[in-house]
Amino acid sequence: MRLWVRAEDRRPTPEPVRTDDRKAVLSGMVVWILALGGLLLFLPALLAAHGAWWLWTVLVGLGIGVVLLIVTHLRQP
Repeated sequence: MRLWVRAEDRRPTPEPVRTDDRKAVLSGMVVWILALGGLLLFLPALLAAHGAWWLWTVLVGLGIGVVLLIVTHLRQP
């Protein structure tokens, strides 16, 4: 194993793989929306058990998803 490779021995750098990151962000947002729906079904019991932080967690996750969706949309060529 060589630690240093001469410039003429190097292979060319491959082109970056083009991906659609919006699909990954949207699938994550669908999971957050399903979690929100599940929490809203049990809202009275959740609030009685002082579990409102679960709702805030889901809302923050959705907010981050919206921001990432905007960023990935702006980065698409």
